[in-house]
Amino acid sequence: MLDYWTASAAFFLVMFGIQEWVLQFHLGYLGRYWAMMSAASLFLGFLLSGLVCVPLIINLKVDPFTFPGNFILSAIAAIFFGVFLSLGQWLILRQTDLTPRIFALINTVVGILIFFLLVYFNEPSLELSGGAIQGWKTALIFLAGGAITGAATGKALDFYCGRIEQRLISIERERVEKETRERERVERERLEREKLEQEILEAEMAERKRIQREAALEEQRKWLEEHGDEDYKYDEDEDEDEE
Repeated sequence: MLDYWTASAAFFLVMFGIQEWVLQFHLGYLGRYWAMMSAASLFLGFLLSGLVCVPLIINLKVDPFTFPGNFILSAIAAIFFGVFLSLGQWLILRQTDLTPRIFALINTVVGILIFFLLVYFNEPSLELSGGAIQGWKTALIFLAGGAITGAATGKALDFYCGRIEQRLISIERERVEKETRERERVERERLEREKLEQEILEAEMAERKRIQREAALEEQRKWLEEHGDEDYKYDEDEDEDEE
């Protein structure tokens, strides 16, 4: 016969172990502490909920196997487990940028809900105390339930991390491409500007040479007019005859 505490240990530890194995790639070294942190949170929640539930059972005669006693004690335990478990997982997730911190609360709620359903359907085979060997079928059910829940929730978060990682890679790629295009545009504008400046400079040099050449020809003409020579006079006579 498998008791409640052994059932919870079988379910949650297997669940956290599977999650750690799935998440270790995206969480890095933080994934190594996932199961340990979750187990420590469960243990702390177990101690504090025990400090509340045991006096209720002894002093107030709350029956843990009949309604509403079982509902009250389960709710108290779920609150303690949920708060500390969510806090422990949140402390790990807050150190990464790829994972949503709300996953700690969602994972805790899903785990407690699945565990509650397993307990509800297997309650006839559970006792407050008992031997785990005699309840191997029930143990197998809780182990399988924890493994399936851990694989499903872990893979969901792993898929989310993968999508976020791909999105970050895509954003980084687009940023690099944009910077490359911007550099190419700036370089192209610089080359066009330098080419235009070179053309303007060449045009100015050609204009200065033309002005200098015309000035030199004008000075030569004036000198010839002032001093004259036979060739120049002969040319002038021919010009006059032509006129």
